Amino acid sequence: MGQELPTELPDSLKTETPLVTPPDSLKLDDDQVTLPDSLVLTSKMSDEAIIARLEALNPYFSLPFNPVVRNYIVSYSERKGKGMKLAMDRSAYYFPIIEEILRNHSLPLELKYLAVVESKLNPTARSRAGATGMWQFMYRTALLNGLVINSYVDERMDVVKSTEAAARHLTKLYEMFGDWPLAISAYNCGSGNVRKAISLAGGKSDFWSVYKYLPRETRGYMPAFVGMMYAFEYAGDSLKELYSLVAMPEQVDTFQIRHNLHFKQISETTGVPLDEIEYYNPQYYNKIIPGDSGVCTLILPEHRTEAYMAVPADSLYHYKADIFFSQKVIRDLASGASSSGARHCHVVKEGETLSHIASRYGVKVKSLMRWNHLKSDRLRIGQKIYIY
Repeated sequence: MGQELPTELPDSLKTETPLVTPPDSLKLDDDQVTLPDSLVLTSKMSDEAIIARLEALNPYFSLPFNPVVRNYIVSYSERKGKGMKLAMDRSAYYFPIIEEILRNHSLPLELKYLAVVESKLNPTARSRAGATGMWQFMYRTALLNGLVINSYVDERMDVVKSTEAAARHLTKLYEMFGDWPLAISAYNCGSGNVRKAISLAGGKSDFWSVYKYLPRETRGYMPAFVGMMYAFEYAGDSLKELYSLVAMPEQVDTFQIRHNLHFKQISETTGVPLDEIEYYNPQYYNKIIPGDSGVCTLILPEHRTEAYMAVPADSLYHYKADIFFSQKVIRDLASGASSSGARHCHVVKEGETLSHIASRYGVKVKSLMRWNHLKSDRLRIGQKIYIY
């Protein structure tokens, strides 16, 4: 093609940093995935056979095949073990949720593989740049797509709400470019970078025409998407023979929470282990569900439903309420609930630095210093830091 075709995987696939440690019965091993730039992978299958398989997938949009795409196909379907097996295990639980939402938005179901490329379907994943959740939303993008982020909630880690936000965002990108490969690329690097690539390509608006003008990581994003789709379709059985990981549960129940509720109130009255509550509800910080600010959801595995339902609601909400919800906590909850997309207040906790805060919200340290009129990066516990 006369263009540079890198073999490096997107950065989002190289590491996965869980924010919550799962309970012992649900621990999932991790697998670091990299491809050296100089590596050229060959497959056990002929190119003709791979192309035939791609065509047989009959996706909503065309799947290209060339040397760089072949590298991703071979890497995911023939060279990877635990990382791909981990994602496949999770898919049994998460794909039905994602597919239903994509269908409701009249979007191609194949877009579910973006969540695999982004995070291996890990709802608590966080990148070095601060992108968070299964769909790896940056702070500002999350707010623009209707997600709530404050001192008590980060809906980027809510599977249903973040998938709804991703569907809205992908719809906007497709309406903007009229081409799914470009929309998928824009999801990774932003619409501005794709517009710039189209301009540098002389107005051509197809992926391989703008390929060399895209940011380096984004050039591998669409090929990774193709490779992931191929691997899930054709490599599942062989990969599942390699490892015996515990799959995500296939059945959970969702409850509406209409008042402030602490995880320990749930655990101590129902007997549901605290680590399970944390694991299934990672979007809530400080072990608090801020139900007073609006209806929230609590997710529990189905086998815990009976124990939860056996506790009267009044008993649940009033249990040690004076301990878990002091006047200060109630004031903080009200402050967090009232924060808008225009400005968010972060209260500094022990051990936090400006760098940590900047990473969490996907902004720069120098921006935090400018917004808060700081002359040094030294912080004190309880100090309020505003993010715009």
